[in-house]
Amino acid sequence: MMTNKFKPQFAGAFLCLLSFGQVAYSAEFAIASAHPLATKAGIEILQQGGNAFDAAIAVTSVLAVVEPYSSGIGGGGFYLLHQNKQNRQIMLDARERAPLKATHDMYLDAEGKVDHDLSMNGATSAGIPGIPAALDHLQKKYGVLPLQKSLANAIKYAEDGFEVDRVYHRLAKFRLEVLRRYESSREILLRDGEIPEQGSLIKQPDLAQTLRLLVEQGRDGFYHGKVAQKLVDSVQAHGGIWSMQDLNQYKLVEREPIRFKYAGADFITATLPSSGGIVLASIFNMLAEMDYQSASEEQKIHRLVEAMRRAYRDRAEHLGDIDYIDIPEEILTSEKYARQLLENFSADRATPSSTLGNIGDDAAGTDTTHFSIIDAEGNMVSATLSVNYPFGSGLIADGTGVLLNDEMDDFSASPGVPNAYGLLGSDANAIQPGKRMLSSMTPAFVYTPTRRLISGTPGGSRIITMQLLGMLEFLRGGSAEDIVSLPRFHHQYFPDNIYHEDNSFDESTQNALKALGHELKQSSYRYGNMQAIVIDNKKGKMEAASDPRGIGSAVVDSP
Repeated sequence: MMTNKFKPQFAGAFLCLLSFGQVAYSAEFAIASAHPLATKAGIEILQQGGNAFDAAIAVTSVLAVVEPYSSGIGGGGFYLLHQNKQNRQIMLDARERAPLKATHDMYLDAEGKVDHDLSMNGATSAGIPGIPAALDHLQKKYGVLPLQKSLANAIKYAEDGFEVDRVYHRLAKFRLEVLRRYESSREILLRDGEIPEQGSLIKQPDLAQTLRLLVEQGRDGFYHGKVAQKLVDSVQAHGGIWSMQDLNQYKLVEREPIRFKYAGADFITATLPSSGGIVLASIFNMLAEMDYQSASEEQKIHRLVEAMRRAYRDRAEHLGDIDYIDIPEEILTSEKYARQLLENFSADRATPSSTLGNIGDDAAGTDTTHFSIIDAEGNMVSATLSVNYPFGSGLIADGTGVLLNDEMDDFSASPGVPNAYGLLGSDANAIQPGKRMLSSMTPAFVYTPTRRLISGTPGGSRIITMQLLGMLEFLRGGSAEDIVSLPRFHHQYFPDNIYHEDNSFDESTQNALKALGHELKQSSYRYGNMQAIVIDNKKGKMEAASDPRGIGSAVVDSP
């Protein structure tokens, strides 16, 4: 019987531990996603005999329909998979690519300044999407059900409509000016140029037809033929540079995840072009060097911030698409390098970011979505997907229903110039034809001898630190509810402040951090939308939780 929505869900079961490397399995399965309709669709697929990978197709496609502000088949993402029988983990890299006509300075004006309107809005900001390739790949290599079943709910919601909720309303207001620019977007996403009232229906018949072509033709229904031609024609008509060659050549890449250990736990998480795994490995190495676990609570925060600061600086200077540049991954994730990073660390004083060196001439995804899945056989999926800024580029390609991403803004358009999330970059993440842009999306698994965690979240540059805090809570024995509800704070080297939610620090802690030299900046809202599943072998319990900051749902159910 299905347990229901919005609250963390728990199920007791007899769990059989197969081996240290494999995940326990039970008669239950669980899904946590950012939207109730997506969770429901995934659960239905599992009830129909599908596995976690079929459910991932269903959840992805429904989110693409009902969360146009966060994800879509016009976007990209990363899928972290665990095949339980094979005891194998792999990452599916469905990140967008730069068009083949992209150039290093394509967003610079005559004075050499970044034109953010070109990099964030409209056809010029869109990378070549990866999600359709991911859906096809998941079905052909990992799933057991046909796309006809796994995409059925997405097609239904696109055809019949879904109700506007408070999140849609808020983010449409944020991007209203851009959505009004394009007739296709105005007609589908707005009402007479205004934000639809909550409860009104958004219907997307063109998107339904595009999804049907995916059912009939697989990836060719998107990257070749009439849909591809319509995408190219619309992008070019709005000033973009896509070509049929861009779409025809897009390939999903299977990559080995980043793996590291800390405090007796095994971490498996996203690799490049996601920066998350390398940044997390670096931070955890530094925490081990600083003896984080034995520190006082205020010192734990100080040490976390100092590790965040240093790891994010390395992110800005060194990381990019590993298929295009040489990246010293083994060095950056080594214990020896962590010790070097901490040579100027002081327990008594914050390290000004400016003293660590500038990112710029001297140097060599808030609206995203996530879901976590485990099936009754122990297969797992942790997937983070995005169109980047709310509603992506704001442009729906004419005749396709496909809302295009604006992921080109995740490149470093100019060394030392922040992107929409305040992240700096260098030439390592400079624009090149066909290159994948650096990302912060960080789907992850954490294994201890007695428990397992599947987690991820949207949140742009703050994704990695949200995952960090959630992982530490998991290691402390926290529940799925504890992990997704935890107050959050963040440091990303630049700007040089601790960005935090209003409930993260009490007055005494704030004063102590300020006395150490930290500058604090309180967020005007609570951020992130984490989706987590915890499997506890020892207690015989599975639990799933959806972040209370969002409208998602977490369900534990049985066949």
